[in-house]
Amino acid sequence: MIDRDGYRPNVGIVLLNPRNDVFWAKRVREHAWQFPQGGIKSGETPEEAMFRELQEEVGLDPEHVRVLGRTREWLRYDVPRHWVRRDPRFNYRGQKQIWFLLRLVGRDCDVSLRRSDKPEFDAWRWQRYWVPLEAVVDFKRDVYQQALSELARLISLEPDPYWVRPPEDSEAVGN
Repeated sequence: MIDRDGYRPNVGIVLLNPRNDVFWAKRVREHAWQFPQGGIKSGETPEEAMFRELQEEVGLDPEHVRVLGRTREWLRYDVPRHWVRRDPRFNYRGQKQIWFLLRLVGRDCDVSLRRSDKPEFDAWRWQRYWVPLEAVVDFKRDVYQQALSELARLISLEPDPYWVRPPEDSEAVGN
């Protein structure tokens, strides 16, 4: 299901522990860390997709988490052209995502990356909320930054001034 602009609807999940650390998962056989995310199926609401993805990828059920909020609008990223399969029937550019902020109310031992027949992750860890995003694939970093910045308001976290990158077109102070 791709919209007329070429974006596939998707959800992203920022899962917090009681210390406001975030859940990071490592993709199977890769050194790429990310938040759980996945596509929205036809007829599914973003919240239904979020709970399905949370169960498939992390092994958590709705009773293990509390929804704190979500992003107001879709956040988009383009996939590099060399990663996109060429098919004249589709105008695929990337993904548009609604991001959810969840609080783990269960226990760490409730996490089960092997709950699915085809696990997407082989390791996980808790990291501080404003962890540097170098471990995230480069074309997703801006969306991660936007999502974390917007969702931080829901838990009264101030942005880390050393974490937020200046816009690419900004000029150095003093020039």
